[in-house]
Amino acid sequence: MNSTEPFRALCLDGGGMRGVYTATYLNGLAEIFGTRRDDGPLDIGSAFDLICGTSTGAIVASALACGVPMERVVELYEKNGLKIFPTRVPKSAGFALIKDLLFRSHYIREGSSALAAALELELGNVTFAELYSTRKIALAIPSVSVANHRSWVFKTPHHPNTSHRDDQVTLVDACLASTAAPVFRSIAMIKNTVTGASAEQAFVDGGLWANNPVLVALIEALELAQGDQSIEIFCLGTVPVPAGEHVTSNDVNRGLLGWGFGSKAASLSIDAQQFAYDNMARMLTKHIRRECRIYRFPAASAPASLLPFLDLDDGRPEAVAALQKQAGSDANMTNAACDDPLNDVGQAICRLFNSTRMRAVNSAARNDVSRMDAL
Repeated sequence: MNSTEPFRALCLDGGGMRGVYTATYLNGLAEIFGTRRDDGPLDIGSAFDLICGTSTGAIVASALACGVPMERVVELYEKNGLKIFPTRVPKSAGFALIKDLLFRSHYIREGSSALAAALELELGNVTFAELYSTRKIALAIPSVSVANHRSWVFKTPHHPNTSHRDDQVTLVDACLASTAAPVFRSIAMIKNTVTGASAEQAFVDGGLWANNPVLVALIEALELAQGDQSIEIFCLGTVPVPAGEHVTSNDVNRGLLGWGFGSKAASLSIDAQQFAYDNMARMLTKHIRRECRIYRFPAASAPASLLPFLDLDDGRPEAVAALQKQAGSDANMTNAACDDPLNDVGQAICRLFNSTRMRAVNSAARNDVSRMDAL
């Protein structure tokens, strides 16, 4: 860790299939700034001391921590979207609902198997201990332990006094645990690697409590940053959604159908957490005795034309394409913001991508990827 530079953390929100937006946006920045630096595509993960990701953000975070190029993560969503979400939660009563009630468990099992297979192709059997030993990047992935309904954060052994609890957990298992959203995914079962017992632990989606993991990142950063080293936390959502709705007195007694059988409640939780946790984290920074800044990028809301494609379980090619198009546009806007000396977020991103810590994929980072594949 270079204490002459800020301690930098990256936070990636959850959002189901909207993770293709996150991966495409980051891939666009890697290519844009690689060209600006004349380095080629960049290994974005190498610029961070800590990466936190929840649910679909855990997938992108794990890939970044390993040095997997973002274009491969984009392909993961492109090729497997309809396999991971073979059917969407029904929005109305009728035959679709009856069919879903009968076959939802089958669809969940099928989608979870497809996700596990896709993750294994990119992340292999790399464990948290192997990742930290090879890349020296701290990784934190929120989940929920079903046994006691408590929050759980899978971590690399980056703390000096680490208990090494998660050392032998694979990144694939942690991603499956963090993405195990009720109604959408299978409960994730992970072998208890600490005791060596054959018993397994059950986990569900980290988005239930930390869909926006900025507070997790802030706490980890405060424990890891050296002396009075400043802290910068960069937060990226799964497309800035134009949130909110108009509710009339005729719509206040919503039942299962009105809440989309849970899917609308999940979207509401994502929006509320992003706003609340960002503001709580910023309020806390005023009481921290070191410089600490939190940036969310990009900040502009998505256009209304994107609304039909933002369901968490929408793996249709047209939805994926729409999210990718928006991500490309937002990456270009971020590039422009970096040339504006009055844009604080743009200047922070420019400093980040010009950091000497950020390496090119075609040099040191590629060697890291090869070593990770060999583990």
